[in-house]
Amino acid sequence: ILIKANRNKLEQLLTLSDDIAEFRTAKNVAPFYIEMENKDQTEILQELLTRCQFTDVNNVSVCILDTGINNSHLLLQPVLNDSDLHAVNPQWGIHDHHKHGTLMAGTAVYGDLLELFNSPGVPVLIEHRLESAKILPPPPNVNLKRLWGLITAQGISRAEIEAPERLRIVCLAVTAEDDLNRGKPTSWSGSIDKLASGADDEKHRLIIISGGNVGEGDDWKNYPESNMTKEIQDPGQAWNALTVGASTTKVHISDPTLNGWAPIAPVGGLSPFSTTSATWLDRKWPIKPEITFEGGNVARGPNNSIMDTDDLKLLSTNYLPQDAQFAPFDSTSAASALASLMAAKIQTLYPNAWPETIRGLLVHSAEWSTAMRNQFLADESKTAYLRLLRICGYGIPNLDRALYCAANSLTLISQSTMQPYDKRENRYVTRDMHAYALPWPKEALTGLGETPVKMRVTLSYFIEPSPGEIGWENRYRYSSHALRFDLNGSGESKQDFIQRVNSLARDDGEHPGTTGSSHNWVIGEARNVGSIHSDIWKGNAADLAGSNLIAVYPAVGWWRERGHLNLWNSQCRYSLLVSIISPTQDIDIYTPVATQIRTEIPIAITVNNDEIS
Repeated sequence: ILIKANRNKLEQLLTLSDDIAEFRTAKNVAPFYIEMENKDQTEILQELLTRCQFTDVNNVSVCILDTGINNSHLLLQPVLNDSDLHAVNPQWGIHDHHKHGTLMAGTAVYGDLLELFNSPGVPVLIEHRLESAKILPPPPNVNLKRLWGLITAQGISRAEIEAPERLRIVCLAVTAEDDLNRGKPTSWSGSIDKLASGADDEKHRLIIISGGNVGEGDDWKNYPESNMTKEIQDPGQAWNALTVGASTTKVHISDPTLNGWAPIAPVGGLSPFSTTSATWLDRKWPIKPEITFEGGNVARGPNNSIMDTDDLKLLSTNYLPQDAQFAPFDSTSAASALASLMAAKIQTLYPNAWPETIRGLLVHSAEWSTAMRNQFLADESKTAYLRLLRICGYGIPNLDRALYCAANSLTLISQSTMQPYDKRENRYVTRDMHAYALPWPKEALTGLGETPVKMRVTLSYFIEPSPGEIGWENRYRYSSHALRFDLNGSGESKQDFIQRVNSLARDDGEHPGTTGSSHNWVIGEARNVGSIHSDIWKGNAADLAGSNLIAVYPAVGWWRERGHLNLWNSQCRYSLLVSIISPTQDIDIYTPVATQIRTEIPIAITVNNDEIS
């Protein structure tokens, strides 16, 4: 609660109430800085720069495909060289003609500037760089629709030619509302999938895309129902892309002219700007968005009036620094820039992590907020969770969960390659299956007995889209291959488990089941869409102690179904992430597992980026 009080009043509150946990200084909102004179804004920036340490030891960059970036801004000069400014068409110029690209840039490096300005004196470490590839021409020019995919590829290519050795996160916050097809691939989203998969050049890429926006006052009046009918925009339906929606914690309105107005979305809720895949066929197209980040809020006033106030926005870099240093920023564009920032932080700490792994960690670390559950989760059924997924994805990622293990939790990561299909006589069949013996601390888990624990499993891989748009109406005709994971049930032997999974792998159906411990999974079979699958196992510790085998196996794809193309023997990569979490803080799960892996070395797996062979 925001209050205005003097010291005496605060002391009285503490004396009269046992319910107060703490006082904090109220944070400034975006207009506090936007409305300053430019010279005062510049002084604030200079103070921030004295706190910043810039380093680039692991050569990580975020490449922004947009309207260009003006790198004359004081905050962007240290991270964006002239040599890293590109344009698909040199006649467009390389600098920002609009504002959007420079807004993306500031957020992709610093996050929400409000957080930094509201934390004076705190050091800021910047460990990645920026690149800009201008893919949108200045008015009145427009790109032909049939060239959108080619132009996107050319923008990425220019950055890669200039600096081929960089570990690059590609960020695209340009979407189209035309020809929305409820998740069906388009030539643009197909191009994104092809670029990410490295089908043409064997270079896998992490591409982060905004989901597109709900952008009209009448739609905001009907929040959140309008978000469920406004679908993810092209090319956000791309299977291999990480598509980002918007959530919000922006609820403080300071503008005195808006006295009596209130934010539309609750703290931690879905942002009014965020599109969803709630209208898509559940068993056919990917879950989009996969994650959400801060995207701002909207205010509602008397007579259901709507105000898109700057009080409820993020703060970023202005594209005309000669006029002003700051500008408000919101929507899924801001959210995708924040996602790119987090991806860059993970890539910097784990330089050997594949793009599939970085994408997997962002999803794996995400959780639904209390507000999201209250808004969209009717009950604990799998149907209810699927609806929540289609609206909020897997929730809001957490950097610490993505990067670090705690004593009562740990994450195991495997980056592996398999050949999913083979040819036997005149038939094309499934071939490889990978089985992992998870090194759970059985004694510690058994000792917890009925104590509830959670296990999170995420499987991330890139598919190659079917050439020539043949069969794009059919989900496994579109994807080159599909992978699935399953866990043995408590008490199910290794032999029985392998036999059961082999039977599932031979099933030609699109959705092989999860029979071993299906009642323990939050999402279950519905997770088997797209090219990233994540689920949460819930049960008691004793049962988890006996469920310590996990398998990754292939399902149907066009590599197998269109054998005449001679790709049936192709290899595919995947990243498997498995976490176990105990709600009991005094139970040490991490140490027994780390000790066991170092001594027994039972499987090839990565623990906190230390390779165990």
